[in-house]
Amino acid sequence: MNASHHPSDDLLVSYAAGSLDEPSSILIATHLSLCPVCRGVVAKAEGIGGELIEEIDPSDIGASALDAVLARLDEQEEFVSAAVETVDEGADDPVSIPRPLKDYLPGAIKSLPWRWLGPGVRYTAIHTEAKGPKVGLLRIAPGTKVPMHGHSGDEMTMVLAGGYTDATGNFQRGDVEAADDGLVHQPVADAGEECVCLVVTEGELQPTGMIAKVLQPFFRF
Repeated sequence: MNASHHPSDDLLVSYAAGSLDEPSSILIATHLSLCPVCRGVVAKAEGIGGELIEEIDPSDIGASALDAVLARLDEQEEFVSAAVETVDEGADDPVSIPRPLKDYLPGAIKSLPWRWLGPGVRYTAIHTEAKGPKVGLLRIAPGTKVPMHGHSGDEMTMVLAGGYTDATGNFQRGDVEAADDGLVHQPVADAGEECVCLVVTEGELQPTGMIAKVLQPFFRF
């Protein structure tokens, strides 16, 4: 199954240029291992970027270069690379982990130090820095409603197993949802299979509603 929800072209071009922060790069690289469409966008951006380096004055490299790459991406015909998943199929792990993410994990999914966030919801950090975005994994039991919440900063969520639905749509393996401080939502895990997600967050979650506020001391990454 190919992904239906993708990172923005801006993020993909920044990744191709090597200017994206490491936490976001972990998620983008993981998505690329599952998404031939976005691999094609990155391949085009890398090729165009090489041409622009020769054309653009060094003092102009920055936002103008990004705009130029995005403009050329719009001009070119769609390019889709072969659909090849790079995953680790460990027999002792219920989730097939793409290789870019596997390199950051100390062990199998089930052996990681999971922290309770609320009924049916667990979280573990996998990459932390004093400053900048945080990266972690989220496990949601089948049919579980995550507490209604907003965000004090940007958040990207990528599904690794199972799926979930919120007001913006349904998300399955490989899909990426981008949230900002304008989105308030309540993801609900699909029935039948645990939902496992890779999450990159800036700022803190902002629980809303009575139950969410009661859980607020626990409901944070």
